[in-house]
Amino acid sequence: MEKIILGIDPGTNIMGYSVILTTKTKIELVVMDVLKLDKLGNQSLKLNKIFETTLRIIDSYHPDFLAIEAPFVGKNIQSALKLGRAQGVGMAAAFHRSIPVQEYLPRKIKQSITGSGSASKEQVAAMVARMVQIPESTKYFDATDALAVAICHYLQKDIVDTGEKYSGWGKFLAENPGRIAKK
Repeated sequence: MEKIILGIDPGTNIMGYSVILTTKTKIELVVMDVLKLDKLGNQSLKLNKIFETTLRIIDSYHPDFLAIEAPFVGKNIQSALKLGRAQGVGMAAAFHRSIPVQEYLPRKIKQSITGSGSASKEQVAAMVARMVQIPESTKYFDATDALAVAICHYLQKDIVDTGEKYSGWGKFLAENPGRIAKK
C-alpha cells in the first residue's frame, strides 16, 4: 500500500520540507526544498507564511501523514520558543486538513537514519542520499533534515501501517497472530 509522507524541519528563518511516496519496500522522493523566511522581519508574517506554505504543500501532494521534528531546547530558550511556534503552525495546517501528525525528537531521527543519535547534519544528509535519489543541487541541511524526518516516520512501520504505536510485544502479538512462527 502506498503512503505519502510530508516531512518538515521547522524553522523561522529556513523551513525544510520533503514529500516521499512509500511502499512496503521502497521510498521515492517526490519533492524536497526549503522555505526561506529570513527576509520577513516580523515573526507573525513568518508564521503565516509557514502556515500558508504547509497548506499549499498538503493541497498539492495530499500526504497521508505529517512527520515533524520536535524543537530542540538548547542554551537559547528564545530560539526554542520560536521553533515551537513554527512547529505548531505546521501542525495546525495539517490538523486543518485532517492529516495525522507525528513528531520526532532530533535524536530519534538521527538514530533512525544513521544508527547514532548524535550524528552530524552532514552524516544524516549523506545517509538519506544513499537511501533515496536526491537532487545534487540540494545545499541546505534543512531540506535533508526534512527528508530524514519523513524517512524516520516511514521506518516506524507500526505507526505508518496502523496509525498507532505498539505499547509492547503483548499488544503486537495479540494484533498480529499470523506473524508468529509456529513450531
